[in-house]
Amino acid sequence: MMWSLPLEVFRMSSLSGFDELLVEFGQTLRHAGISIGSDDILTFCSGVSQLDVSDLMDVYWAGRATMIRRQDQVPIYNAVFKLFFLDIEEANKDARKLTLRSSSTVGATLEIPNTEEGVPGDISPDEVKLGYLASTSDVYRYKAFSECSEDEIRQVRKLISRMRVTPPVRRTHRTTRSRKAARLDLRRMVRESMRKLGEPRDLAYKKRKNKLRPLVLILDVSGSMADYSRNLLQFAYCARRANAKVDVFCFGTRLTRITRSLDRRNPDEAMRLAGESVFDWDGGTRIGDSIKEFTKDARRSRLGRGAVVVICSDGLDRGEPAALSQAMESLSRIAYRVIWVNPHKGDVVDYVPASLGMLVAEPYIDEVYSGHNLASLERLASRLSKVG
Repeated sequence: MMWSLPLEVFRMSSLSGFDELLVEFGQTLRHAGISIGSDDILTFCSGVSQLDVSDLMDVYWAGRATMIRRQDQVPIYNAVFKLFFLDIEEANKDARKLTLRSSSTVGATLEIPNTEEGVPGDISPDEVKLGYLASTSDVYRYKAFSECSEDEIRQVRKLISRMRVTPPVRRTHRTTRSRKAARLDLRRMVRESMRKLGEPRDLAYKKRKNKLRPLVLILDVSGSMADYSRNLLQFAYCARRANAKVDVFCFGTRLTRITRSLDRRNPDEAMRLAGESVFDWDGGTRIGDSIKEFTKDARRSRLGRGAVVVICSDGLDRGEPAALSQAMESLSRIAYRVIWVNPHKGDVVDYVPASLGMLVAEPYIDEVYSGHNLASLERLASRLSKVG
């Protein structure tokens, strides 16, 4: 859960990719027992924006100078800083040298200042890249979810929670005023000229309004997707938090809508409620029956009409191939785009489907993505905002 700071706080920070990270770090300090206000967070963000974020010690001293007021708070600050940015717990309080994970093959040594005397220690001249999150590296971004350890999965989910999944937009038939456009607003020009006794004075332009296009995520939570379903659900949670035009479904042997379960500010609570509402988690797979149920509901509620539908599944279907073919054909008529996310695709450019379900559904799929690691989810999020 993040602080609800005024919008001006984020606008004043020139670090557009780090402002939320810095705010969450301040909140972590607050939970650790240090009294921090919104003005302290504003000062911290403004200070970091003037520094070189490639040096992690600059971030350390900026936070210590702006948010620490008493000497007894320094040990708490050091412990939280190491755990938040370096992902290292203080197993030994006397240990001061830490190895920071970086994108380079050689780890850079970072020495935390002495907590008792409050004087800085020696800093290694090796520079480290802060990146999107200081505790992560390219290893986390490009490593498959199925090969990650539990600690690495926690770091990956922390990165996924900071994604911004923006639904695509579409043009409507309604128009609005515009300073420069290709179309003249003749009606407004006639009205203005009639008010001035028929003498036209200025040219008026108009343009068509943009509207968010619905985004529907259908996630496979069967046993064959156990290594990916939790991370894909975290991705769906971020998409739902970004906009209300996002609907999320899960399916194994039947379809379950979990959109309302994800409407929670706490991601852990949202994941728990979603897991409780899906009774066939880690079970069998019936893709055709589930998609048929979705298209049946979509016709009644117009849920998927004109939407971008993203199906996350490996294509291992235990149902009838004819049922899947009919369901996908019906879905292709309703949806604007059908995107399939198959973790087995990996980084292969010329991917050839191997499962029977993918072979049957391939004629009705517009695009295929992998979704097997963090980098592929980032590409998917970037693509969703540009569809159409």
